[in-house]
Amino acid sequence: MGAGVIQKGGGGRRRGRGRGGAQPMSEINVTPFVDVMLVLLIIFMVAAPLMTVGVPLELPKTAAQSLPTEREEPLTISLDGTGGLAIQTTPVADADLIPRLRAIMTERKSTKLFIRADAGVEYGRVAQVMGALQAAGYTSIGLVTDTDGPRFGASGG
Repeated sequence: MGAGVIQKGGGGRRRGRGRGGAQPMSEINVTPFVDVMLVLLIIFMVAAPLMTVGVPLELPKTAAQSLPTEREEPLTISLDGTGGLAIQTTPVADADLIPRLRAIMTERKSTKLFIRADAGVEYGRVAQVMGALQAAGYTSIGLVTDTDGPRFGASGG
């Protein structure tokens, strides 16, 4: 950024004697910096919701409230519409699920697992996966659902 010039005196007239010329301005013009930062802020605010990754599923709707968030990204196991398994976004075979989870969990602080199952997956398949996880020692398992589901016996739903 170049330095600006401030002229002594006002208007176009010269008053007084001496050099009376211009002297360098010692202030930085921060307006372009602020403009760029505001544009970047808007871009990130728009793009952040689009950055969620996962297996495309149609989650069942329930009236349950969401769990408090943690600092570490939760480890999710997804069951797609055909019953196929994925850890985060990586597809995995049934026989490889527990060994891969054990390898991943050695590097994590949190022992919680979340299961995201498509609404079309049979209940028996979800129960099989939960049973295998529990038999392997994972006892903190949560089911991921969408909100605004039916409220049985409550007013408004």
